[in-house]
This record gives sequence, structure tokens and C-alpha cells, in this order.
Amino acid sequence: MTSTIKVNNIQNQCGANIINESSNTITLGASGDNIALASGATQTGFGRTGTVDWITTPKTTGTFTAVSGEGYFLNTSGGVITANLPAGVAGAIVSFADYAATWQTSNVTVVPNGTDKIGGTNANAILSTEGQSVTFVFIDSTQGWLNTMDSTSNVRGASFVTATVSGACNTLTTVDTNFKVAKFVGPGTFCVSAAGNVAGSNKLDYLVVAGGASGAGGCGGGGGAGGFRESHNDCTSGPYTASPLATPVSLTASVSAFPITVGAGGAGAPIAGSPPGNAGSNSIFSSITSAGGGIAGGGPNANPGIPGSAGGSGGSGNPRGEGGAGNTPPVSPSQGNAGGSGNRFISPSPQNSAGGGGGATAVGGNGTCAVGGTGGNGATTSISGSAVTTTGGGGGGGGNAGPSPANCGPTAGPGGAGAGGFPGLNSTSATVNTGSGGGGTGACGTSGAGGSGIVYIRYKFQ
Repeated sequence: MTSTIKVNNIQNQCGANIINESSNTITLGASGDNIALASGATQTGFGRTGTVDWITTPKTTGTFTAVSGEGYFLNTSGGVITANLPAGVAGAIVSFADYAATWQTSNVTVVPNGTDKIGGTNANAILSTEGQSVTFVFIDSTQGWLNTMDSTSNVRGASFVTATVSGACNTLTTVDTNFKVAKFVGPGTFCVSAAGNVAGSNKLDYLVVAGGASGAGGCGGGGGAGGFRESHNDCTSGPYTASPLATPVSLTASVSAFPITVGAGGAGAPIAGSPPGNAGSNSIFSSITSAGGGIAGGGPNANPGIPGSAGGSGGSGNPRGEGGAGNTPPVSPSQGNAGGSGNRFISPSPQNSAGGGGGATAVGGNGTCAVGGTGGNGATTSISGSAVTTTGGGGGGGGNAGPSPANCGPTAGPGGAGAGGFPGLNSTSATVNTGSGGGGTGACGTSGAGGSGIVYIRYKFQ
């Protein structure tokens, strides 16, 4: 036998309604009350509103199994996370959100339960968009879990990079209103105290130029330019004109002290013994290393047929030698080009001419008759706020003394930087902090020194 209680209102001892019926509306509890199901109890018929209950303690590295009706903040700054979905039941719902805006570099793998599907396929889903948040709802066995809500917009408060510069003669200046440029002409430190975020900017663009090589002695070749590596992302670096060699991939800032190495230029070589030139040294910022310029081949009195060596740009060959390769070690885009080959003309009298060193945007020219090869052109960028040209190759040495064949005067190639010398004159050194190659000598004199490198770092600070 069952019992029936017929009332319109149930009140507590204080007279406040616990259950109230008015017309067709039934109200549970009073204002301020918390309606809760007992632990282990379930409900049917109410359904969900399409939202989840968010677990506010972030998940970190590792693997966990999600619970239907819950949302999770996933922090992948310490490593990837694997999220196992619960068994698929129609109406089940799970949400995930990028806690630290790091999913792009350290992603989340979402794994369906057993034979369940995600978007109609029994396979894992990868969440790899920075600042992403997603909501999965299980529909049926055909489609399985479908993503019903996907946000890739970042609504975090905007913050920007904050940094300082150390080292003698190194500077930090404001350009184009919202950007700062650190300029390193020698060793120092780029110290990041705040890394910014994607809502503001957290990227660093760079120009890293290595030291150029000197020219060689005794009708020797022109030195190779130092390696040229640049990045330019218009969204984070502003609308300046970059070189054709720039990559659109910037570095992501992190709170750290970055030591900066600025490569030295190779010292000039004397005529005595017709020695090869001296290589330029590497320049380094973070993961970016530009290689020093390649050595130019020494003149014919040293060792006929001596080639130039490989480097950021290759050094040129002596009158019987081949030019050295550029872009060594190889990177993409290329950091430099090969040096030119030399030329030896025997009749009616010996005439020696060496090749020009390679530059950032062009190979070094070959020697012709008594005319030294032209150094390869450098590259121009406005990363500093104004146009800067660097990394030209050195000109090759001119012919030795003696009558010239028809149409071949004993002059030197002008070079992208240091000019080659003709008989009786010294060649020209490259300008410091350009990474350009020095000119080779003619029959007499000292070869030109290579130019030291330079490093620029550009970032948005407001």
C-alpha cells in the first residue's frame, strides 16, 4: 500500500519554502540555497545546458582520464599531456583549455575510449593551437565525440617583452614607436626579464652577422663574407623592409640572460710567402649561429692551385684555385654564397688574378686575365630602423707586374666590401661590424682585413 501526501508548499522550521508550487511552476529551495544531489546519486530528465564544471587546479605533464561534465585547464609548459576521454554515452561532455598558452610548442593528445570515435574516426586528436579551448560532446556511435565549441582567440591581457643590454658600446634604442632594437658590436648579454605573451608580443627578431675573412697575400683571393641570418615576422616586428634572405619564423622570448658573441674579422695577410687569408669568426645569439667567412686562397708563389675554403660565404681561389663553398654549415634560407675562381694567363707574359670572395646575396666573381674577380654583393635590411648593408665579399687581387694581354688591365675587382689591390698597392680592408670580406693583394702589399660581425635583436615592447 502506498501513501500520498498532498501539499502545495513544504517549509523548513523557520517558515522558508523548501518546495513551492505556483500554477505550473515548481520551485526547489529559496534564494541563496544550494541544491545538491547526495554523493553517488544520479539525475535524469534535467539534461545539461552545454556547459561543464571546471576543475580549477591545472593538469600538468602526464596522462589522465577525463570525466564527463568536467572541464580541465591543461598546462603543457613542462611537457606534453595525454587526455583519455571517458566511455562514449550520448550527451557526455568534456572541455579542455590551454592554461599557459603553450599548446603550440607542447601539445595535447586526446585519446578516445576503445572503439569510440572523434569526428567520425577512431583516432587520436591533437590540440596544438596556442591559447585554444575546445568542448567535445558525444553524439552517437557514428560520429562519436564532436567538437562543438572551439576558440582560438586569445583574450589574455596583453604583455610585452622587457629586456636590457650589457657590454661596452652595445645599445638599446626605440624605433618605429613601439619597438626596441638591441645592437651588439661586441660581446655582451641580452637579458630578458619579461617574456610577454601572444596577446601582446613574445617574439624576438634578429640579424646575426658573422665576421668576414681577410684577403690572401701575393696575388691572393678576396675573403668570404660572414654568414648572414635574419628573421622578420611582420605581425610581431612591424612593417620594416627585411632582406630577401629573412625567414618569417621569429624566436619565442623566454626569461633568460642570452650571451651574445660577435665574430671578429680575419686579420690581413702579408705578401711574404703568399699566404692564404684568415677566416672570420662565428656570431651567436640563442639558437642562431652565423658562420665566419671562408679563407681566401694564397697567391701563386705559395702553392699554385690553392682553393678558397668554405664558410658563411666562401673564400675565393688563387690564380689556379677554385672558390670555396658558401652556406657552410647549411641552413635555410642560405647564409651566404661561394667564392670565385682565379685565373692564370701565361702568354705573352704570366698574369695572375684571383677570384672575389662570396657575399650574402651573390657569388664572388672569377678572375679574368690580370683582373681580379669582384666580391659578391651583400644584403640590406632595415631591422635597425634604417637601411643597413652588410656581408659583401672581398675583391680578388690584381695581376702581377708585367705587360698585360690585350683588353686586360692589371686592376683589381672592386668587391662588395674590401677592394683587391693591383701590383704595388695594398688592398682595402672591410668596414668593421659589417661582416664583409677583405680584398686580396696584387703582386705586392698586405691584404685587406675582414670586417667584424654584428648582432641586432628587435622586439615589440608596447
